[in-house]
Amino acid sequence: MIYEWQRVANDLERRIRAEEIPPGGRLENERELADTYSVSAGTVRRAVRELRERGLVETLPAKGSYVADPLPPAEA
Repeated sequence: MIYEWQRVANDLERRIRAEEIPPGGRLENERELADTYSVSAGTVRRAVRELRERGLVETLPAKGSYVADPLPPAEA
């Protein structure tokens, strides 16, 4: 079973790795991501936390989440 937060995190990782969101680029804010993926803000928060754990994004308080530069290697 895949949870909604995992679906969102996996799609964001795909977009990051495809450089649709480039290294150093800012992710949409929580509300925009929630609208984009038709999920709750809590689901987005959990997905972004997962991306931080994967080393793909860094979150700066009151500034937002940014794609890591450089990106870590993709897991096999």
